Amino acid sequence: QVQLVESGGGLVQTGDSLTLSCTTSRLTFTPYAGAWFRQAPGQQREFVGGILWNSGATNYADSVKGRFTVTRDKVKKTAYLQMINLKPEDTAVYYCAARRSSSTSFPKSAGVFDSWGQGTQVTVSS
Repeated sequence: QVQLVESGGGLVQTGDSLTLSCTTSRLTFTPYAGAWFRQAPGQQREFVGGILWNSGATNYADSVKGRFTVTRDKVKKTAYLQMINLKPEDTAVYYCAARRSSSTSFPKSAGVFDSWGQGTQVTVSS
């Protein structure tokens, strides 16, 4: 059973903004961290940005710093990925992920996350 549900993807033009949502209400645990990954055709899944659920501390890939912002609403149990100034190279399927346990460093590797969403397509036209 899919425990995370993404929404908000779509087709936009270069320079546009888009916000993705990830509901975590089906999770059976309160996450230590949430993160967004993306995967373009023929590419590996890559870390985009993440947030520590309790403190709100964030971390981003260099390619999106200053353009993407990860937030979370504890009451709504929802994580968000706000994207501005989108570029064609941002085109990918975007996935949200949740990690149960704490770690000494900010989790960025896909392999350390316990639950995943089904993904939502973001396409940026030039």
